[in-house]
Amino acid sequence: MIPRDFIDTLLARVDIVDVIDRRVPLKKAGQNYQACCPFHSEKTPSFTVSPTKQFYHCFGCGAHGTALGFLMEYEHMSFPDAVGALAQDVGLPVPESGEPDRPKPPPALWDALEQAAQFYKKQLKQTPHAIDYLKRRGLTGTIAARYGIGYAPDGWSPLKQVFADYTADTLAASGLVVDGDNRRYDRFRDRIMFPIKNAKGRIVGFGGRVLGQGEPKYLNSPETPLFHKGSELYGLFEARAAIKAAGRAIV
Repeated sequence: MIPRDFIDTLLARVDIVDVIDRRVPLKKAGQNYQACCPFHSEKTPSFTVSPTKQFYHCFGCGAHGTALGFLMEYEHMSFPDAVGALAQDVGLPVPESGEPDRPKPPPALWDALEQAAQFYKKQLKQTPHAIDYLKRRGLTGTIAARYGIGYAPDGWSPLKQVFADYTADTLAASGLVVDGDNRRYDRFRDRIMFPIKNAKGRIVGFGGRVLGQGEPKYLNSPETPLFHKGSELYGLFEARAAIKAAGRAIV
């Protein structure tokens, strides 16, 4: 748990006008600042930010709060993530919660998954039978683009087209390849690819649905430093804004 006194110190250091203005352009209106509310549709500004009270309030929809509350509402951040973002802005280290943290994965793992995702998306556009399959299942191009759906080509090592060093440890650590007895090969082959994102929208793994007669029909990334199956819910990142607006979720 983050100490209350740290939250108070953080909010005293942060300028709410600066935090909001970087995301929603504000205009001076007397002692306060105004804008059209980012939380509901309106033509006349009713969203007010007070630099003296360090508080925002919308007279149209009733949204209100501190800089922390704004980040949580606008960026759909969790409370700890919002605290971390503001603390980074003002250069304050967040106190340890007392819970053991997993070691931070190297940036190369994130990069490898992102490069693979871009490759799979390009391959989908060049693969008519994969596109036909998605159309038969009712998925439009808009849906495919929104969720970053792609296609992993058939063959032992198509990812060699992406990674110059196919023997790099990063590829195995990210779950993209498998080291067999005699050769290294792509984990996902001839599959529709669904990127799995964490709550911050970063790709942590993939789910692949085979198009041919191979087994298993559905294959997920293995447990990696980035992907922990029990900690992720597919589609949550894309659904967070809609869940917030509807006030409910169907799982």
